[in-house]
Amino acid sequence: MRNAPKKSAGSLNADFSQHGRMKTLAGAKSDSRVTDAETFLLPTYKRQPFVLERGKGCYVFDAAGKKYLDFLGGIAVNALGHAHPRIVKAIRREAARAIHFSNLYHNAYQGPLARKLAEWSGLDRVFFCNSGTEAIDGAMKLARLCERTPQDAAGQPSRKHRFLALENSFHGRTYGAISVTATEKYRLPFAPVVPGVEFVRFNNVADLEAKFDDSVCGILLETVQGEGGIYPVSELFWNRARALATEHGALMIADEIQCGLGRTGRYFAYQRFASKPDMAVIAKPLAAGLPLGAILATNKVASYISPGLHGTTFGGGPLVCAAALECLQIIDDEKLLENVRGRGEELKAGLQALAAKFDFIREVRAEGLMLGVHLSVEGAPFVAEAAKRGLLINCTHDHILRLLPAFIVTRAQIREFLKLFSAVLAAVSEKPAAAEITAPVIRPSNKYATAR
Repeated sequence: MRNAPKKSAGSLNADFSQHGRMKTLAGAKSDSRVTDAETFLLPTYKRQPFVLERGKGCYVFDAAGKKYLDFLGGIAVNALGHAHPRIVKAIRREAARAIHFSNLYHNAYQGPLARKLAEWSGLDRVFFCNSGTEAIDGAMKLARLCERTPQDAAGQPSRKHRFLALENSFHGRTYGAISVTATEKYRLPFAPVVPGVEFVRFNNVADLEAKFDDSVCGILLETVQGEGGIYPVSELFWNRARALATEHGALMIADEIQCGLGRTGRYFAYQRFASKPDMAVIAKPLAAGLPLGAILATNKVASYISPGLHGTTFGGGPLVCAAALECLQIIDDEKLLENVRGRGEELKAGLQALAAKFDFIREVRAEGLMLGVHLSVEGAPFVAEAAKRGLLINCTHDHILRLLPAFIVTRAQIREFLKLFSAVLAAVSEKPAAAEITAPVIRPSNKYATAR
């Protein structure tokens, strides 16, 4: 780091944890709710050492009343911020009427929500589930189903069963989803996973062509990789994947769980391309914080479905669908896609200015309000320092700071963030420096791939 002697990453992290977190951690430990969580919950998350109790707009507040500017947004879930009055009103209204019936019956909001999503996406049919990873599993089932011949359906194994996914991908944590997730720390502990999956080098058309054949039933890709570090699929790669899927009779499945529903400044990130996928999967911001995911599909895909082949108990209930329908209407009514584009450009420009000042920032990547700050050092100390100063961000792949602010973020809040973030960068850089991380920036590897 600039103006700081080099020291091991372990030394910096140990120094930071001993001085920057212990006081806060001690206070949190005295909260019986934290004790209960640590005693009774499965240890699946490394949680920050404080209890969040409420939120308003782009801010959240902890049990001690401390205010935080939220630039994580529940990991892209809280697109409308916290406690949006129209969402609160819709939830209160529907909670007093009916939370759940059953998918054996129609409810008042499932059909209208499906119609709205079809209009936004340019696709035709919708299946509602509870999460993004469920949507991935369902889409994989549909891809296998669509490619089965009558002989296959009678019990013979199908030759057309393989899936292609991309290196650096993350599609969720259920068994099917981890099978198409390239990141080994999520996949390998549960091996053997679903067979027939092969990973294609990111944005590498030559590798895609080499691995695509008539045995492929589907190719899954995140239009913008989120957990992977905010990497957009190139137009060249998308177009070739679309052409190969059509040529080989396979389905193209766009994972828009994190980048869809307005996050990039479009209804769907794939709408920057001329062609559409056969299926798209969505979740995170769909119901403004309530659990709801969906598979969107063409009429051709839908024609293979009949009652009993797929289903869900909770997906698409009246309360969550009412909240989702209101959420999508708010995005239109308040012209939030314009705000996403405008504030995204301001945030990107501010981060690029900071990158010129702090030489441990390798690169700033941005698609609307989906941003990654790629560091040459460990990111965890920056996340902890940010929380200490009243700012919520997170780190993925150990060295990429991820920013996912709400669509309602204002110019003033962008300025507030940049001031806080600059102070975070300066404070951590003044500590004994971490050794540089050797993990490279992901780059296309040959002439067939589009440069970023």
